[in-house]
Amino acid sequence: MSDVAALADEFVEALFDAEPVAPALLGIESTREGLEDLSEEAENDRRRQLEEFIRRAEELDAQGTDEVTREVLISQARGALDQMGTHMAEFTVSDLFVSPAVGLLTVLPMVGVADDEQARLQLTRLAAIPRYLAQAAERHRAGVAAGRTPVAHLVRAAIAHLDRYLADPSADPLLRQPAPNEDFATRRAELLEKTVRPAFAAYRDALADEIEPHGRTEDKAGVCWLPEGKEIYAALVRFHTTTDRDPGELHETGLRLIGELAREYSEIGSRVFGTSELREIFTRLRTDPALRWKNADELLDTARSAIARAERAAPDWFGHVPSFPWVVEPVPAAEAPGGPPAYYLQPSVDGSRPGIYFANTHQVTERFRHTAEVTAFHEAIPGHHFQLSTALGLTDLPLLRRIGNFTAYAEGWGLYTERLAQEMGLYSDDIALLGMLTIDSMRAGRLVVDTGLHAKGWSRQQAVDYLRENTPMPKVEIESEVDRYIAYPGQALSYMVGRLEIQRIRGEAERALGEKFDIRGFHDVVLGGGSLPMSVLESVVGEWVVRTAG
Repeated sequence: MSDVAALADEFVEALFDAEPVAPALLGIESTREGLEDLSEEAENDRRRQLEEFIRRAEELDAQGTDEVTREVLISQARGALDQMGTHMAEFTVSDLFVSPAVGLLTVLPMVGVADDEQARLQLTRLAAIPRYLAQAAERHRAGVAAGRTPVAHLVRAAIAHLDRYLADPSADPLLRQPAPNEDFATRRAELLEKTVRPAFAAYRDALADEIEPHGRTEDKAGVCWLPEGKEIYAALVRFHTTTDRDPGELHETGLRLIGELAREYSEIGSRVFGTSELREIFTRLRTDPALRWKNADELLDTARSAIARAERAAPDWFGHVPSFPWVVEPVPAAEAPGGPPAYYLQPSVDGSRPGIYFANTHQVTERFRHTAEVTAFHEAIPGHHFQLSTALGLTDLPLLRRIGNFTAYAEGWGLYTERLAQEMGLYSDDIALLGMLTIDSMRAGRLVVDTGLHAKGWSRQQAVDYLRENTPMPKVEIESEVDRYIAYPGQALSYMVGRLEIQRIRGEAERALGEKFDIRGFHDVVLGGGSLPMSVLESVVGEWVVRTAG
């Protein structure tokens, strides 16, 4: 093993020590007890550890695969330092999974408890919830003292989520895993009743009594209104895009793309609705009852059909087709009201859990049926399921490369595959293509709205109004999207930034190789190195171009 690979493995061990649920969720190993330490002291220790990893990595000589691994390690460590420097733990409170309470209720039910040892470790995680939530509340209090406060209406949404959770103990998501033995079932029930739910109740009361009264109003929803807000947002942009793009440049890029999409809407809209007028097309997409779901099963079945169709076509576009299975499930009911329209959970390495595409069926009759195919392609095949499953299968690479997650790479790939699906002939009709444009509008609008909120000081209503005017998304999704951008600053930028970079890199490869360009080879090299920062991906593809050119 090379020095770089050994350091990468040491780095992964440190990651798992800091986040002990992560290796269990990935299905890599289940030996670590408890939950992450959210205290400021632990964060400071982690910061020093990351700085030391960067120093050691920079001192190593590396070539080829080792050079890519070293750059991945350094970029991931610097990204983590950037994120720590934003004080996100202090003001991240919402009903989204990035918030402490919702995160626990989302992630812990996904961890396997197939045997007695895994069951024992899961009990240690449940027992650690009071400490975890107490630390989260303490970080929020520190944020209030420093003027780094969450947005009040998102705190109220978090409280409402906890109220729903506490009101129905029989539906507790922490009961979701089948019990491998009677002792586990008994002990889990006791912990939930006497330890876990009281801890969630205490955290809920802390939010209501101590945090919400100090929350920012909706007209100051962006981080630019916090102390050192400009620096906080710049760090988050770097973290989520792995570029040095300026928020002002990203804002202008979003405005340009919105204008370009209008021409595509007019072309397809004239075929479908007999009009090229953008406002009329948007109105039809929003109001036509034929474009709404009748029930949740119809939505889920359409997603399954689209993914299966993409799976059949994949060998013509990918030299390597990952073998991990996939399933489609509804977003759990407790998470659905504030949850995104869809998301994906990668399969476990040990095969105990398939890749899961979660589709949000909350208020299903208000959701668009024409966006079902594009969303399924993004989240599953050829999107995240292919990307993450391929990475897990790269057993010749250090584990760090197989489990890394650079947001611009991952979400850029997902968005790239939405247009790739059009090249592959996967969309069933023009209505589905309008769904592709609808989601494209949202991604372009994210560049405008995220930077508008967090760099330009837009209010929540300004953001809602912009998306209402420039995308045909329904009101229920526009409002949940905007709240997501407020709660998770910068993350929404990664989609379009990543896609534009992948498209640019592909275009340069096509021009350089001409007739030698092979789309299957290009896709294999993009996915064959694991998650990469955008600059590293460009270098890797550039080396492939040189080899292919001969």
